[in-house]
Amino acid sequence: MKTGMIMVMNATTETPRTSGIASDLARLSPDYAPTPLLELPALARRLGVAQVLAKDEGCRMLGSFKSLGGTYAGLRALARAANTDIAALIATRPGGQPTLVCASDGNHGLAVAAAARFAGASARVYLHSSVPQSRAKRIEAQGAEVIWVQGTYDDAVHEAAEAARNEVGILVADTTDDPNDPVVRDVMAGYGVMAAEIRAQVEAAGHARPTHLFVQAGVGGLAAVMAKGLGDWLAAPGRIIVVEPETAPAVAAALTAGTIIRVQGDLETTAEMLSCGEASAPALETLRRHRVEAITVSEATLDEAPLLLRDCGGPATTSSGAASLAGALARPGLPADARVLILVTEGVPA
Repeated sequence: MKTGMIMVMNATTETPRTSGIASDLARLSPDYAPTPLLELPALARRLGVAQVLAKDEGCRMLGSFKSLGGTYAGLRALARAANTDIAALIATRPGGQPTLVCASDGNHGLAVAAAARFAGASARVYLHSSVPQSRAKRIEAQGAEVIWVQGTYDDAVHEAAEAARNEVGILVADTTDDPNDPVVRDVMAGYGVMAAEIRAQVEAAGHARPTHLFVQAGVGGLAAVMAKGLGDWLAAPGRIIVVEPETAPAVAAALTAGTIIRVQGDLETTAEMLSCGEASAPALETLRRHRVEAITVSEATLDEAPLLLRDCGGPATTSSGAASLAGALARPGLPADARVLILVTEGVPA
C-alpha cells in the first residue's frame, strides 16, 4: 500500500443510515469500498501548512463521488416504486419498472444510469450542450438514453424536471428548490458515506483532526454534506471553505442573497462539473446553518491545481476534481499550523 494511504473504515464512526447505505452499495461492486485518504507532505510544504490530507474519490465506482449519491438515490426511487428494498430490487430486477430521469454535467447522470442498470430498469439523462461527448458515451455505455439540451446545466435541469412532470419517469435530481425533496436528500445521504470514511480514516491513522476543510461546490450538495458530517468534528478553528469558479458562483450568490438566485452568463469554466447557476435548497439550508465561508477562484488557479496536486504526489484529476485545492491556493491567511483537508472528487475519465 502506498505510504500515506489510509483505507480503514470503522463502523463505530458511522450513523446507522450511513452504515446501511455503505452496505447497500457494497453489494453492487467491490469498487464501492472506502477510497484512500492520502497524506501529502510535499503539498503541505507548498501551501506552507502543517499537513494536507486528500480524499481520493477517483478510486470510487465510476470514478467519482457522484456514484455514492446518484446510484443510491436512483435505487431508492426504484425500490419505493416497487414497494420493496434495494437488496430485493437488485435480486429480483422486476419487469415494468419506471425510467429514471435526471440532468447532469456527466457524473451524476453516469451514477443514475448505473442505478438503472443494476436494477434492470431504463434511464434517460439530459445533458447540456457543453458536456463533452466522452462523458455522454460513458453514460450510454451504462445503457441510458442521452437527450441533448441547448444551453446550460440549469436548462438541462429544467428539461429533465419537465419530462418527469410529463410522466416520462421518476426524476432523480441532485438539486431542487424544495428543501424537503426526498430524492435529493437521498442523493446527499449517499455522499455522507464519504464523510464517515474520512472520520474513521483520520482517527485510525492517529492524525490530529483537520482544522480547515476545502470543498468544491456545483449546486452545493457535497459541500452541505461535508459541513454536516465534519463540521462539529473538525479541530479549532474548524473552518469550512466552499470553493466555486468565478464564472459559476451559485452557492456564494445564494449565501449572500439569503435565497436561491440564478447566476447569469454562460457559466463556462474549466471545472466543468461545477458549471451550475443555481444552488440547491436543501444544500443552502445546511450551509447557512454551518456558517461556511464561500470563495471563488480564477480559471488560472483551477488550471494550476491538478498539475500541482500531481507534482506533489497526489492523484491525477481534473480542474473540477482539484477545485478544493484551488481554493486552498487562493485563500490568503492559512496559518502555518493549519491541517488542511481537501477532496479530490473525480479521477481523469478514460
